[in-house]
Amino acid sequence: MGVLSGVRVLEFEAIGPAPFGCMLLADMGADVLRIDRPVAAADLGPKVSGKHKNVMGRGRRSITLDLKKRESADAALDLMSKADIVVEGFRPGTMERLGLGPDVALARNPRLVYGRMTGWGQTGPLAARAGHDLNYIALSGVLSGIGRAGEAPVPPLNLVGDYGGGGMLLALGVVAALFDAQRGGAGQVVDAAMIEGAAQLGTTVWGLLASGNWRETRESNLLDGGTPWYDSYRTRDGHYMAVGAVEARFYAELLEKLELADEDLPAQHDRAGWPVLRQRFAAVFAGRTREEWCRVFDGSDACVAPVLGFSEAPTHPHHRARGSFVEFDGIVQPGPAPRFSRTPSRISRPVPQRGEGGREALEEWGFDDARILGLQARGLGFVAED
Repeated sequence: MGVLSGVRVLEFEAIGPAPFGCMLLADMGADVLRIDRPVAAADLGPKVSGKHKNVMGRGRRSITLDLKKRESADAALDLMSKADIVVEGFRPGTMERLGLGPDVALARNPRLVYGRMTGWGQTGPLAARAGHDLNYIALSGVLSGIGRAGEAPVPPLNLVGDYGGGGMLLALGVVAALFDAQRGGAGQVVDAAMIEGAAQLGTTVWGLLASGNWRETRESNLLDGGTPWYDSYRTRDGHYMAVGAVEARFYAELLEKLELADEDLPAQHDRAGWPVLRQRFAAVFAGRTREEWCRVFDGSDACVAPVLGFSEAPTHPHHRARGSFVEFDGIVQPGPAPRFSRTPSRISRPVPQRGEGGREALEEWGFDDARILGLQARGLGFVAED
């Protein structure tokens, strides 16, 4: 039984941050029922082929509804009346045009938490425009600090806007609002915008900027690859080691492990000497393989780690010891996090096909056969084997 056991979440099919946030809720024990389109959208987000491969969809059950039909929208409202949390990721105004906006939903269910996940937010001059992770983090200011000096900014996958600044922010918001509602408050709308979540992830940088300790030129700061002791270095076999020896004692240990402690090198914080340090570090790291360097730094506090590929990371001894990655439904994937001592999270179900598990979910949500048949007549669907 997870920490959110008993919480009912109604999720409207979306891409990226909204399903990621709902995955977190499902892992923590929430009962997540997803309303899918009858047919997958032809041009919506990156394509993931193969049954059950989009692992962010784990832990749900599914029903299908064509929300453009009034009967289906009415069925969705019936489901909202049973939910604790609703999550939608459409452009602002879409749910209102479907007759499913928060005013209507909260009138039916006054303690409902209505989570809205967008890139630009529900208001503002850009609210109605299309966009993706890269656009949001560009306008937030965060993208400007990622990349090499004199080159174009580097897309940090879609981790900053979609997931860190989007899905996690959404999950935190709806859980906080639910906590408030269950303490006697009323339901409310949670407006989670990726552009604002990305900016929040960069809060430290704004503090450094205000204190005069951040330069807008990339690779000229502590954490952007500007220092030779906070960067990655190529090894003899073409892999990389990541170095993060910020503190003086860790930097001293780095020099010792690199066998550079007795060399006449510039001081750690001497900016003029950074090119010399970087050149020496690069030359030394290039002399051994990644595995050899792992043995050198084994048990060390020099803050050095191998740069592992996605396929390599799950096999690392630390991840194996903690069970950080799990194999579920034949797919190796990150396990639920964070850890709860009394109510551990778990993956409850594989990624559903459209409509899979729908009838069972409705029965558990308190719908009797007559009401289920009535909803079916109004456009609700689920796979026949249910």
